[in-house]
Amino acid sequence: MTLTLIDRNRRTGPDIDHSTEQGADQDVAPEAPPAQAPDPAPRRAAGREADGLAVASFVLGLIGLLAFNLLLGPTAIVMALLSLARRTRRPGRAYLGLALGVADLVVLAVLVTVNGTVAWNLGA
Repeated sequence: MTLTLIDRNRRTGPDIDHSTEQGADQDVAPEAPPAQAPDPAPRRAAGREADGLAVASFVLGLIGLLAFNLLLGPTAIVMALLSLARRTRRPGRAYLGLALGVADLVVLAVLVTVNGTVAWNLGA
């Protein structure tokens, strides 16, 4: 099996005048590589990921008001800040997730201050 490489830009042969070709090469600027169109798929995937983070921060902040506020509050805050940094199309949900995450930590602080524990005490 033989592989032959052909350089189509270099012209060799008996019918080509090399003196005119050399002068023409000096005047012509080298070609720039063709511009590549940006791939919209990564941007679209990043937008979906940021939207998912905004929704997840909202849901975790909401659940964190009732249970596991020590874990879910900071998680909701981090996810909301990440989604805002990645420019989500749902900033309202990201801000709600941020507010609910902070509220989780406030509820935790109130529970620790009043009851001396991190658990709800609904009974007498």
